[in-house]
Amino acid sequence: MTSTAGSASKPRLLAKSYWGADRGRILAYHILFAVAVFGFWQLASGTLIDSFWISSPAAIIAFVWKGFASGQLLRQSAVTFYEASIGFVIGAVGGIATGLVLAMADTARRILTPYFMALYGMPRIALGPLFIIWFGIGPPSKIVLVVIIVFLLVFYNTYQGVLNVPAELKRLVRVLGANEWQVWRNVILPSASPWIITGLKISVPQALVGAVVGEFIASGDGLGYGIQLQASTFNTTGVLGGISIMSAAVVIINDLLDRLERRLMRWRPAEAVTTAVRT
Repeated sequence: MTSTAGSASKPRLLAKSYWGADRGRILAYHILFAVAVFGFWQLASGTLIDSFWISSPAAIIAFVWKGFASGQLLRQSAVTFYEASIGFVIGAVGGIATGLVLAMADTARRILTPYFMALYGMPRIALGPLFIIWFGIGPPSKIVLVVIIVFLLVFYNTYQGVLNVPAELKRLVRVLGANEWQVWRNVILPSASPWIITGLKISVPQALVGAVVGEFIASGDGLGYGIQLQASTFNTTGVLGGISIMSAAVVIINDLLDRLERRLMRWRPAEAVTTAVRT
């Protein structure tokens, strides 16, 4: 018994060691790539290309620092992230719930799927002006736009994830005596989790895009309003500063979702490591 447990834990320890080393190597590559790209950009700005067109990383960092120190960018960021986060949570929860229910309800799926696919294929950003008319220029119109964008993306991924669970696997666990709750908990949800998490990852930048586009259309505050204001004065540093804040936020949130995915998917074997151990 002890021997079996030891042999079972060995690949897991090797996998942890392997992925830890791999993360360190990738981090080093990230740093080298960033230094090369931003270093070249800094050197090219004002020499190869007029800084009016692309500004420079140093000027953008100074603009963002000054904006946060004055509180202006902090306020604008808070408004946009509030709209995006509230809309993201509502859309994600609704999308996951609707996708799970619709994928398992055969009659409802046959009736409603064409309508959901029609909504999915519709340019959601085009609804922005309509929501401005209905809900005004404040945060509610942007939140509703984000909800629609996130809901459809997460719904479609969840729906496809559940439908792609092998029917033979579900029949097998039922034959072994599992009830419906156990089938859901041990087969359907784990199998659909990669699809759901992928939908959430895709939705993060789209949620910010929805909030910012809504602010472009009509708003009195937010990063979209600030970017549009800077663009109207031909301030490329200010425009790129606002874009940089959103890009940094997306990177951080996606990293958190990656960590969540690794935690939820820890039952999956590390194929590359397993192969190496066997070899």
